[in-house]
Amino acid sequence: MASIRGTPSGDLSESGINTDATVYWNLDNLSLIDLAVERNEGYLSAHNALVTETGERTGRSPNDKFIVDEPSTNQDVNWGDVNISTDKTVFDRLKVQVIDYLSGRDSLFVQDLFCGSEESEALPIRVINQNAWHNAFARNMFVRPTLEQLESHTPQFTVYHAPHFEADDEALNSQCFVIVNYAAGEVIIGGTRYAGEIKKSIFSVMNLILPKKGILPMHCSANTTGENTAIFFGLSGTGKTTLSADPKRALIGDDEHGWGANGVFNFEGGCYAKLINLSEEDEPEIFGTTRKKGTVLENIVVDSEGVPDFFDTSKTQNTRGSYPIEFIENRTIDSKGGHPQNVIFLTCDAFGVLPPISRLTPSQAAYHFISGYTAKVAGTEIGVTEPQATFSACFGEPFMPMHPGVYANLLSDKMAEHGSTAWLINTGWSGGAYGEGSRMKIKYTRAMLNAALDGELDNVEYVVDDRFGFEIPTSCPGVPSEVLVPKQTWSDGEAYDATADKLAAMFNENFKRYSEGVSDSVNASAPRI
Repeated sequence: MASIRGTPSGDLSESGINTDATVYWNLDNLSLIDLAVERNEGYLSAHNALVTETGERTGRSPNDKFIVDEPSTNQDVNWGDVNISTDKTVFDRLKVQVIDYLSGRDSLFVQDLFCGSEESEALPIRVINQNAWHNAFARNMFVRPTLEQLESHTPQFTVYHAPHFEADDEALNSQCFVIVNYAAGEVIIGGTRYAGEIKKSIFSVMNLILPKKGILPMHCSANTTGENTAIFFGLSGTGKTTLSADPKRALIGDDEHGWGANGVFNFEGGCYAKLINLSEEDEPEIFGTTRKKGTVLENIVVDSEGVPDFFDTSKTQNTRGSYPIEFIENRTIDSKGGHPQNVIFLTCDAFGVLPPISRLTPSQAAYHFISGYTAKVAGTEIGVTEPQATFSACFGEPFMPMHPGVYANLLSDKMAEHGSTAWLINTGWSGGAYGEGSRMKIKYTRAMLNAALDGELDNVEYVVDDRFGFEIPTSCPGVPSEVLVPKQTWSDGEAYDATADKLAAMFNENFKRYSEGVSDSVNASAPRI
């Protein structure tokens, strides 16, 4: 019989695990971090944050993610290269192996949590880990129940997390796997210690459940002044976490939200920030979280005194920190906000073509949301060592099981209903492509963003981009006017035109697969060469 430590809200036999292990159930993250150090899963930095390593896999493994093809959801899933199908037989076979593996551990760690801060939409989940530090990560990242909620907590989804179990199965692409079974309400993960797979698997679950209720699930960050709410779409490394942590605006959340009848609500109870080149001057609030016990630092290099060096990327450029959202002092208490006045699309343009800020029409907003253009920043995925141009529908295609048109239609409807303005912000390169130009200064990006959110760009002069059709402001407080129009930042105008035509052609080629499912006005928003 298992020896239980903590506050259980069930029995592991309910999850198929029968073990004599010591089971640590619903421990707080400080206790879990102490256990992680005791178990040699990591060590404390000079500031008492837990320092861990994820081994070979320092980012997501998209080719190893599968969805079980089963009758209750197979008509909802947009099957293909992103949403890869597997069958129930494969899932059941691997689940047996995972449960056997977990049942054989000396210790297990369990958290009963919620995904979603909107009480009516909160998904009760259970996360079962073999490592204390992954359990601390889960407790950081999901919504923590009250003791009263814990008494009636019944998980609708269970994550079985066995990062050190490496499968040998011909149905897989490697020894790693992340498989979601919607009908069973289960996720099995093996062969990867990258903690992000835990939260992203449940994010994918929410992205199938909520649209059926008329709620838009979003890969975005969000903040608010109380009366003025903004959401920030963008892939990893484009600035969602950085730009939403604003001392003048309260943080709602940094990565995953829903837009429902009452406004925006955070899915998570914490943040999972990229820490590459983190400085106290540029990102004081995030920097402050790295000096608190309770934060988990992944793949961070520390010096002989235990002080993190956020500029050392020798382990990976995808260095990460997870921490409870309470570590951000300037936040909304309930992780909610009103309906957004501004919708921000963040892109990291490796070509140096897109302007640092531009205003979009509603049709252009739908076009760019479906396109989801950015660059894969080095280290975010296995094998990516330098920025590569990519298109990821809805700025989060790997986590969106349904057709992008479902999410785009919901976004358009909600923007129209609440009069939201859409902006495209390029946090990537200026004055040339990657390798020639330079990355846009964060202080300029912040100034442009604040001007947009505060209405300071409402009445300035705009020029229309010849290819993409969006409006570019010719002036912005705190920003040199010469950086606003991209072609003016290039020393060779002909080179700019050639590169811009190349990018425009990429947009057009990518959008062919969506053109039949959108309106004429959205199709007309495609760039012209």
